Amino acid sequence: MAQVVAPVRYPLSQQSRATLAEAIRIADKESAALTVLHVDLYQNSGQVTRSMLKTEVESAFGRLANGRYTVRQGLLVEETILEELAAEEVDIVVIGKKQVGRWRSMLRRLVDDPDIEQFLRSELDCRIVTVPGSDPDDGSRGSSR
Repeated sequence: MAQVVAPVRYPLSQQSRATLAEAIRIADKESAALTVLHVDLYQNSGQVTRSMLKTEVESAFGRLANGRYTVRQGLLVEETILEELAAEEVDIVVIGKKQVGRWRSMLRRLVDDPDIEQFLRSELDCRIVTVPGSDPDDGSRGSSR
């Protein structure tokens, strides 16, 4: 079964809702399993649990067929997401447009003008779907993604 992953903030921001709605649509279309991923930053001690994430998502979208909820602890959100994606052998990752910008900033320290989608495709061997969003709040560095 194909695997779709959607990294989201907790509680769900407008961008996370848009990202998750697209991930659900893709998972349904592809008859794929869907993992909803949240990274809880060590330094913010958010203490987000899998149960909290599941309750939040199900209150917004209902029960997800073939849905799985994962909360990972990390120092850097983007690095933790990449580690999770590599470990899960993901087929499709659905990310918000702002997430692409954050990865670009992170990788710019290593290479000039990185092409994030190309980098993710080459490193993870998966399809990348970016979702535009209009959440003015989504650019902030909070405890959740």
